[in-house]
Amino acid sequence: MRALILDADLRLSLADRPQPLPAADEALVAIRAAALNRRDYWISKGLYPGLTPPVILGSDGCGEVVALGEGADQSWLGRRVVINPSLAWGASQAHQGADFQILGNPRDGTFASHLAIPLSALHPAPDHLSDAEAAALPLAGLTAWRALVSRAQVRPGERVLITGIGGGVAQMALMLSRSLGCRVAVTSRDGAKGEAARQAGAELALDAQAQDWAKALQGAWGVVDVVIDGVGGANLPALVQAADYGARIVVYGATAGEPQGLPLRPLFWKQLAILGSTMGSPADFADLLDHVREHGLRPRIDGSWPLAEWATALERMASGAACGKLVLLP
Repeated sequence: MRALILDADLRLSLADRPQPLPAADEALVAIRAAALNRRDYWISKGLYPGLTPPVILGSDGCGEVVALGEGADQSWLGRRVVINPSLAWGASQAHQGADFQILGNPRDGTFASHLAIPLSALHPAPDHLSDAEAAALPLAGLTAWRALVSRAQVRPGERVLITGIGGGVAQMALMLSRSLGCRVAVTSRDGAKGEAARQAGAELALDAQAQDWAKALQGAWGVVDVVIDGVGGANLPALVQAADYGARIVVYGATAGEPQGLPLRPLFWKQLAILGSTMGSPADFADLLDHVREHGLRPRIDGSWPLAEWATALERMASGAACGKLVLLP
């Protein structure tokens, strides 16, 4: 089979690999669509911790079960499925265990024609989604769902601020926040992405490059109940400023690096909660899919390419111009 492989010299290329065989309680999935995540970009540059080359990249996928390992439930054969990339989460809903890993490093991922995967990671793909839309959902959707629902415990009518709206998780957080009955403001360095967010239901789109964007938020909208942040860096003091008394600030990433000058006085005086969040549990993923089905939600797709054109898709991600998920078609 053809697969996108990071080799021992940390070079990424399309190469031939033997088609995997499903082990006991595993399924062989013929991949129809696989979505890129920022994680894949960092792995491709050799800048992701814990690299285990050679490895097939890709955390997100949708496909058809074409074979089953010993002891596997035969009813899965022929079903269209979406793959939960959050593997070996562990026994606690509160946090992942020591054996937790994300599909696509160290375990071979979805950027291939076929994938052998434990049945426990498979779920029926929502019928209303295309293969590309279903593939776009898992990692970013799961991360956004856990941040909003399991960690922040958002309630209808609450004011949610989402930073860096161009990112996949941030866009999923916008879609989910609106469907959960929340009001949403976003930040972006790109005016076009801010406008796209307004069209998707955000009430406010703030210029993240403006030094006083938090004041602009307060002037137009007041303070917020929940912050969903994947930026970090120098952004954190402004988030504390923008937060209302008792607000929850959920951090799922740090694309701008470590925070600079965390203001402690407003943190304790306003009784704020800063919460970390990573991926999500099997229960989180099942709840996400139920919510997507109930509300007919569709992830935004920026573009799709044949697997052979993977470099074009990665360049699109690196450019920062994408507004939506990037999908490869094996």
